[in-house]
Amino acid sequence: MSDPQAPPPPVIPDVPPEEVAGNVYVIPDGRVPLVPNVGIVVGDRETLVVDTGMGPANGRRVREAAERLSDSLLVLTITHFHPEHGFGAQAFADSRIVYNRAQKEEFDNKGAAYVEMFRGFGPAVADQLEGVELVSPTEVYDELATLDLGGIEAELRYLGRAHTFGDQIVFLPEQRVLFTGDLVETRFFPIFPWFPPDDADVSGRDWIKVLARLEALDPEVVVPGHGEVGGRSLITDVRMYLEDVRDRVARAADGRSSDEVKAELEPAIRADFPSWDAPEWIGFAVECFYAERNG
Repeated sequence: MSDPQAPPPPVIPDVPPEEVAGNVYVIPDGRVPLVPNVGIVVGDRETLVVDTGMGPANGRRVREAAERLSDSLLVLTITHFHPEHGFGAQAFADSRIVYNRAQKEEFDNKGAAYVEMFRGFGPAVADQLEGVELVSPTEVYDELATLDLGGIEAELRYLGRAHTFGDQIVFLPEQRVLFTGDLVETRFFPIFPWFPPDDADVSGRDWIKVLARLEALDPEVVVPGHGEVGGRSLITDVRMYLEDVRDRVARAADGRSSDEVKAELEPAIRADFPSWDAPEWIGFAVECFYAERNG
């Protein structure tokens, strides 16, 4: 008998992609845990896929959706190396695959370990990772790669460490569409992979700076890593949340331990954002800002 409290399996929804701008589509995540929003940008010569979902079956579903929209050549990129965003890439092994250099280094150094860690999240996740193969990019760039898809230009940009060391955004300057990956979520507490000393990728202070740069792009459509598509205000919401946590930690931290500060702030922050999901990440954000203040 299935557990009625268990989350749904992390499967890309079998729904038609939604057109958010001309020839720009999103397969929405449906707010299912460990399922990303997937982008498909259809050009005359090439079709860019942004993120794959987790595991080979999700990757195949994304590829099939892209091929239903266009018969042009496929190009794959991912917003960052975490399994739910990029570990379906083997479905695109015969395609052009573009990552930034920091992404590739994280993928090479941590990819296999993350597969094993995610398998420990339960049988539904382990099922999606069955048969997963890690696929290296065919092209690597440092700060900016501009892809001419034919009638649509896509900018892949590396802005530095934030949610991970290798976060990448995809910006379509003519359409004013921005794919943010997990730099931005809609009504989710930001995901802080703060697991020192072995895996403290995230930087709260740098994340705030990166979000300010995203706001300066002035996008009209923002596709977050998880949650509903929105506008520029989604970026502002996350930046203001991070600044709020940073400031609360600064006020509470003097002469107190990280655990003491976290015990005080977690319930207060949760109460102030009652409509946001994934409150388990609040404490990690507090710990990160505490460490950055005292580091």
